[in-house]
Amino acid sequence: MKNLHIGIILDGNRRFAQKAKKKLWEGHEAGARKVESLFDWGRELGIKELTLYCFSLENFNRTREEVNFLMELIKKWFMKLEKDSKIEKNKIKIRFIGQKELLDNDLQKLMKRIERKTEKYNDYVINFAIAYGGRQEILSAIKKIVAEKKEINEKSFQESLWLSDYPDLIIRTGGEKRTSNFLPWQSVYSEWIFSDKMWPEFTKEDLKEAIEEFDKRERRFGK
Repeated sequence: MKNLHIGIILDGNRRFAQKAKKKLWEGHEAGARKVESLFDWGRELGIKELTLYCFSLENFNRTREEVNFLMELIKKWFMKLEKDSKIEKNKIKIRFIGQKELLDNDLQKLMKRIERKTEKYNDYVINFAIAYGGRQEILSAIKKIVAEKKEINEKSFQESLWLSDYPDLIIRTGGEKRTSNFLPWQSVYSEWIFSDKMWPEFTKEDLKEAIEEFDKRERRFGK
């Protein structure tokens, strides 16, 4: 099936590093490189939209050293993304969701530039969930509706979320079988697949198999 919206919880970078007897930072760097490959896999497999859970609000509770490293890694990666000719060539829209105000000013400005640069594209959409928490997104939507004095209904609520699109399929790597505060409203009818592979180990063939598994499932939407 083409034109899918797939969400991925990119889990297992640290455990990958431990298993490979590498430094913790090398696991995160390997995970970032894998995201670059994922862009191409998505296009080749006909995916319409990807939503990637890159950094949760809870991740801020890690050591200051690790958080600082991750923020610098994210910043360097997005600086590279901003100049990537494939973005314009393939008409890729880039969006960022989460409590972006918690990030440093330089990173916020970089993210805004990328969003403005790609806002007219719609062939392929990639959403990065950074400083993201699903419960916090729901609270933010409620506050927005109240502030704007709108009627609270499903339509106004959906429009007030950081991400108004609904994933068809969500994949979690790393062997854990929980949703970890990822898109709780949007994922109510998403199909879930849990992979034992750490994110840096995940391959194009794994993604293809997940899509094939999704195609076999009967989606009833509560009917």
